[in-house]
Amino acid sequence: MANIDFNQKKGFICDMDGVIYHGNIVLPGVKEFIDWLNRENKQYLFLTNNSSLTPRELQQKLARLGLDVSEEHFYTSALATAAFLKEQAPGCSVYAIGEAGLTHALYEVGCTMNEVNPDYVVVGEAKSYSLETLTKATNLVMAGAKLIGANSDVSGPIEHGIMPACRALVAPIEMATGVQAYFCGKPNPLMMRTGLKLLGCHSAEAVMIGDRMDTDIISGLETGMSTVLVLSGVSTRETLKTYAYRPTVVLDGVGDIPKMAALAGE
Repeated sequence: MANIDFNQKKGFICDMDGVIYHGNIVLPGVKEFIDWLNRENKQYLFLTNNSSLTPRELQQKLARLGLDVSEEHFYTSALATAAFLKEQAPGCSVYAIGEAGLTHALYEVGCTMNEVNPDYVVVGEAKSYSLETLTKATNLVMAGAKLIGANSDVSGPIEHGIMPACRALVAPIEMATGVQAYFCGKPNPLMMRTGLKLLGCHSAEAVMIGDRMDTDIISGLETGMSTVLVLSGVSTRETLKTYAYRPTVVLDGVGDIPKMAALAGE
């Protein structure tokens, strides 16, 4: 397997769940990794497919876990979805099933909420998800609204197992209407390109770090970045064997990065 000289890289795009934390527990080596990014003046972005939290809420979540990261270092699939709609249909109306992270992002780009005849039905992770909201979404799509999913994650890790994520929540609407959703989060290259633009980096100067082969590693690979698979989340060395592509390097966790950078710098 190839190697990466982390000292030479300018930008770091990093997944959160399974990389930085598990639920409300910080993973080993994370503080050292963030300290290293700051000390070495690296550009970095925490990129999450979870659409339910705003960047400020993510910043506060990390602060509660003892990590000091300012708001501009976060980019979510909700922001990617809002950016896509702003580009495609400025000022459009939406029926949204999702949490504050999604609705806030949509409001910020000038979308209006509309339960009668919206241009788009937008689905993210949502506690308000019910047969009632599903039925409404289904009929709005049948009436011509375009169907958008914040991300294509089928499931996400929770403390005692997994929970259905956005792709699974959109599936009933797709099946009932025969309409396929368009997904804006990872591994959509649009989200990755926006991330690189926010960092002011070229893909060759950047690294994608994540715990999932099917979203993090594929999106880094297809955008032309070096990729790091960490084994602190859902993937194991066995998982690697089921994919036709490989990450640039496999590490136990992000805490290995400053150690490798120190060795390379000697």
